Amino acid sequence: MINRLTFFAAILLIVTLGATLTPLVTEVRSQQRVANGPADAVLTGQGALGDWTTDAPGVRRRITTADLPKPYATRSVDNGPKLVKRSASAWPQVPAGFKVELFISGLQNPRLIRTAPNGDAFLAESIPGRIRILRAAGGASKPEVNQVFVSGLNRPFGIAFYPPGPNPQYVYVANTDAVLRFPYQNGDLKPRGKPQVIVPDIPGGGQLRGGGHWTRDIAFSKDGKRMFVSVGSHSNVYEDPNEKEERRADILEYHPDGTGFRLYATGVRNPVGIAIHPQTGDLWASVNERDGLGDDLVPDYITRVKEGGFYGWPWYYLGPYQDPRHPGAHPELRDKVLSPDVLLQSHSASLQMVFYTGQQFPRGYVNNVFAAQHGSWNRARRTGYKVIRVSLRNGLPTGEYEDFMTGFVTPEGNVWGRPVGVTVAKDGSLLVTDDGSNVVWRISYQHP
Repeated sequence: MINRLTFFAAILLIVTLGATLTPLVTEVRSQQRVANGPADAVLTGQGALGDWTTDAPGVRRRITTADLPKPYATRSVDNGPKLVKRSASAWPQVPAGFKVELFISGLQNPRLIRTAPNGDAFLAESIPGRIRILRAAGGASKPEVNQVFVSGLNRPFGIAFYPPGPNPQYVYVANTDAVLRFPYQNGDLKPRGKPQVIVPDIPGGGQLRGGGHWTRDIAFSKDGKRMFVSVGSHSNVYEDPNEKEERRADILEYHPDGTGFRLYATGVRNPVGIAIHPQTGDLWASVNERDGLGDDLVPDYITRVKEGGFYGWPWYYLGPYQDPRHPGAHPELRDKVLSPDVLLQSHSASLQMVFYTGQQFPRGYVNNVFAAQHGSWNRARRTGYKVIRVSLRNGLPTGEYEDFMTGFVTPEGNVWGRPVGVTVAKDGSLLVTDDGSNVVWRISYQHP
């Protein structure tokens, strides 16, 4: 039988240990909240605008037009990133439970990346003008095959497989001035024949400098009957009537053989990345908006693209807001301008987007959007330089987005990495291209 003295000694020990362990437990839980983001808090108002110093995995933002300043509230600046070599201690940051690995290095200008039906990752190295294939066995953290599929291209970016489904017959590639297709079957490491020019006259080709926005993406409708091609503007806001903007700042539609051209959506300044929602079949776009109105104008955006929709460029932005550089222009269009679904921090340079269709990540991630933010060059305090996650419920955007992969900016404000492309690998991990470090990162879920 325990005597009274022993009993009180035991109680005293428990109390002492509790007092000692409580701060440690609190600290661990605090760190977990930081890693995952506040459970319920969403940054709104001015707090949602922020800059790179407010970025962290799990930070959630909701930006509305009511949060935005008037044009010229701040002056526009040329503040391009100072690229530095990644230090040994620098590494991308992701939410708790996820792991980042260096998938492959030594690339040259890796841009858009897209997964073939058999699991091979097709990567556009745009400036060298080639498409590379990276093949990794299930769950492998390094590719076992690294081979150039085709070279001699003109700034390729968009890649798509046709027909949609498990057994493609062609791989389509969007050069800056044309859409080509190559005979292809699952597992091929080289084309089965010569390329066929499907669309020979994509506007805005030519020299890299002076040709305006040069990236072109491709997507096919779920039924395979329509091909969409995104083409950015030549100018910032079309102030010079001599600039050619015909079939630019648009999403073009064709039959898969290149016939049947029509404009699918207009006034979309630079729809760098496009994708089809795997369930609804809706076309979505990741869009870079205009410059020159200040640090927090105009937000980039990710949105469902309405057939026949007009998104305002160059005369309006985010609905009925008139660009002051076009005072009084086209009042008949004011009420026709569509407002995008998800506003992003201005000048983040939102590039490729993908819907998460894997089974490795937690269930709540399925069919959410991941999008690469290349980073600002025209803002006093940097934004972007991260990968974000856009939440969807029943196929519809909530208007919020979450920082998912951050850490590419040094404490001094220099930049060592710039995300461009993002795709879902066959095993459900995420592959992210980075043309600042010329690498591909792999993000896997570790089931904590």
